[in-house]
Amino acid sequence: MLTLSRLVLLAALPLAYAVPPTDIIRLLGPQGVNLWRLDKASRKASSVADNVQAPVAHNNHAQITFGSPGFDNDDAVTSSSQYPEFPDQWFNQPVDHFSNDSATFAQRYWVNARHYTPGAGGPVIVLDGGETSGEDRLPFLDTGIVEILTRVTGGVGVVLEHRYYGKSIPVPNFSTDNLRWLNNAQAAADSANFMATVKFDGIDEDLTAPEVPWIYYGGSYAGARAAHMRVMYPELVFGAIASSAVTHASLSNWEYMEIIRTAADPTCSRHLENSIRTIDHLLSMPHTRHAIKALFALGGLEHDEDFASLLEGPLGAWQSKNWDPAVNSEGFDEFCEALNKPILGKVHVAELPYEHEDRMVDLSEILPGLAVDFSIFNYAKYIRENYVSRCETNVEECFGTYDDSKFQGTSLDEDWRLWLFQVCTEWGYFSTAPPDEDQPRIVSKLLTLEYESRICQQAYPPGKHMVVPPMPNVTVVNELGDFAIAADRLAIIDGEVDPWRPCTPHSEYAADREDTLMRPFKLIPNGVHHYDEYGLKSLENEPPEIRQIHGEMIAFVMEWLNNFDLSKNE
Repeated sequence: MLTLSRLVLLAALPLAYAVPPTDIIRLLGPQGVNLWRLDKASRKASSVADNVQAPVAHNNHAQITFGSPGFDNDDAVTSSSQYPEFPDQWFNQPVDHFSNDSATFAQRYWVNARHYTPGAGGPVIVLDGGETSGEDRLPFLDTGIVEILTRVTGGVGVVLEHRYYGKSIPVPNFSTDNLRWLNNAQAAADSANFMATVKFDGIDEDLTAPEVPWIYYGGSYAGARAAHMRVMYPELVFGAIASSAVTHASLSNWEYMEIIRTAADPTCSRHLENSIRTIDHLLSMPHTRHAIKALFALGGLEHDEDFASLLEGPLGAWQSKNWDPAVNSEGFDEFCEALNKPILGKVHVAELPYEHEDRMVDLSEILPGLAVDFSIFNYAKYIRENYVSRCETNVEECFGTYDDSKFQGTSLDEDWRLWLFQVCTEWGYFSTAPPDEDQPRIVSKLLTLEYESRICQQAYPPGKHMVVPPMPNVTVVNELGDFAIAADRLAIIDGEVDPWRPCTPHSEYAADREDTLMRPFKLIPNGVHHYDEYGLKSLENEPPEIRQIHGEMIAFVMEWLNNFDLSKNE
């Protein structure tokens, strides 16, 4: 039973795994669902503690941005009530665009008409909500890329919520059968139907496509959708901006962690590489296997793969880095600092070679004769304090993934099922160890494709109308262009150290391209994930590299619009 003091403790715990749940699921598979549940319990505890006015310790860690699959629709990070200028609006969509079924659902959207110039002919800048509640995209309508582009063009800005996410839910529950309309083709058809037929409240003129130019923007998964919309519906989408667009779907996505390994502070990367190598070795030996898990307070966790998966959790915080201090998460840097914390009385041990005798911590209380490098000791302390401390029952119940029943609830509260369904059916991106065991790595070799993808069969038993394939059919994504996706008035923008870069047209597997006004191809120096989507009210206050990319985006969009009339003859 939770006591008031325990509620206060839970509310005060740092949300160290500050990663969007879409990527928690991609990175950790079933472990991501476990962490989603723990976070949900912590938020409930925080709410109860607030209601009883209990004192809560200040939390300096960035809040986890659980505004995607696995996040309560009513608990979005951003609430539409924070933006009264942009009330919820609704558009009627077919549940199935490709049948004669007459069933419909209400798709939610928001409009920014502050800069709209009547009679000027648009444009409409539409931002794809992607795999999250659309409410979480409202900052981009207010100060981000939509506001930036509508301000200079005199256009209308729109955020369009993706089917099944937020409040745009077409089904009574998330059973396998009821998720069969959650796919790339149906979502694209939603956007096309919206663009061709929407009537904006308070605006008399016809702003539908193709009568006026529509510029389609998206970041990450939504970035891939932006690129896809340009090639699938060129008659409606005049131009598109695909930011951090994961246009290459793949089963295994080991390169995600490789970007982090090579881009992170070298000391941190060395700690991780050495720690993981040693941990894998200790797990492989029967007499040390339980001891190393016990150091992390996870001795009761039956399967070593579940243990290895939990250790991967803090790494995803890299993706939550942001140039805007108000949005930035320092979770990854704090994790690295924790790994490097010196042993009491031995301040300079970090400069010594790995496993130097002065770096070793005696663990004889756990297993006689066992000692580990201080970086492993610190890793264990971090996991104990930031993850295991959240567990109210036992570690197998909290972090085990081999009980199928844990993943078979289908109520609308279980909205982690949404993005995971898309992963399991079309997109993939299972985070595994590198295929070459001799390659330096920061994740355990136990993280195989078989382990990471097993949840697809656990969570989605065959239905009457829908059977999830053994592996996702990534061809349906890649046949739309893959790394080489291109078109006039399709901009590709990526971050130099974005862990998703290997799945974008800026991947090292992709051919290089020329950057032109008609086909912009831009890489933001030191940028992480869709950095260009964020913006300040005054561009002059943005960092130079962000001010530059926003200026370049304004330039190519204005050039596109100057040619709108000519494009009608294409």
